[in-house]
Amino acid sequence: MKKLKVGVDSYSLKPLDLSPFELLEWAVMNEADGVQFSEVNVPPGQVLDKTFLEELRSYAEENRLYVEWGGGEHIPLDLATGKAKDIAAGNRKAAEQAVHLGSSTVRSCSGGLMRWKKDSPPTDEFLRLMAAALREQKSMLRDHGVVLAIETHFEFTSFELVRLFDMCGAAPGEYLGVCLDTMNLLTMLEDPLLAARRLLPWVVTTHIKDGGLALTGDGFVSFTAEAGKGVLDFAAIFETLATAHPKINLTVEDHGGDFLIPVNDPDFLARFPDLAVPELVRLLGLSVRTRELMDEGKLAVLPRERWPGACERRVKRDLLAVRRIVEGRPR
Repeated sequence: MKKLKVGVDSYSLKPLDLSPFELLEWAVMNEADGVQFSEVNVPPGQVLDKTFLEELRSYAEENRLYVEWGGGEHIPLDLATGKAKDIAAGNRKAAEQAVHLGSSTVRSCSGGLMRWKKDSPPTDEFLRLMAAALREQKSMLRDHGVVLAIETHFEFTSFELVRLFDMCGAAPGEYLGVCLDTMNLLTMLEDPLLAARRLLPWVVTTHIKDGGLALTGDGFVSFTAEAGKGVLDFAAIFETLATAHPKINLTVEDHGGDFLIPVNDPDFLARFPDLAVPELVRLLGLSVRTRELMDEGKLAVLPRERWPGACERRVKRDLLAVRRIVEGRPR
């Protein structure tokens, strides 16, 4: 496998309340290759102006760290009210900040849980509205040399994202792409390896996160796991990414918590029209393996409220585990 850089996402260490420079220092001390700033903990009185961002870039370059940026959005709606929302100004600001940092990507996560809400508009309507909004931002993003990296979150499946890019008339690497969150794919009823292959031309950044998928009386429950201890085939995913994108960064994101996927509800399941039987069978296989590991005491849900006390130790182990897999070393 080609050597890929392994870094950390800021959200993983949120309980430590680190400033941007402290986060870069943490990366250096723990031999991470870089940082993705999904969010920024700005000290009181400090603004994210050009001077601050260029100083941050200089510090990162001096320590040979990659820096990736966030702050983008792709759903032009206020998901709480359903009213139209202008996302162009925010995306322009994020793109300008990325340029000052020397980053060619802006992660975008609008944070929707549309499929879990019975009164939510159809997915096709979201795709139509997004395509119209994002097409208008093509020139701006291209002028800044920035790709808006839509995270595989609890919003759209890989099939739908590919359709979105087609609706936008986008080409891979042009102005729209994907931040591949490996564990979130489970929550959207996708096998992470198959979904990574479907999205491969579009992947520009990553959130590397392991997990489990438990089958319960209410449906599937997805949950995060320490890297290398869950059921995701990281070796195959990393090999796939390295072959197509030899300069892609593997950015560890981790947190506690679990999430119910009520597949026993026919109305809910009908909102995943691209889910085919072979992929569902693979998900069932992952659930069998999850149950085996849980019964052996090797895998368990870490409640979200316990994350602050566990986060630093676990993220350190995550980095070591991912680096070990990249280097092909045994556990």
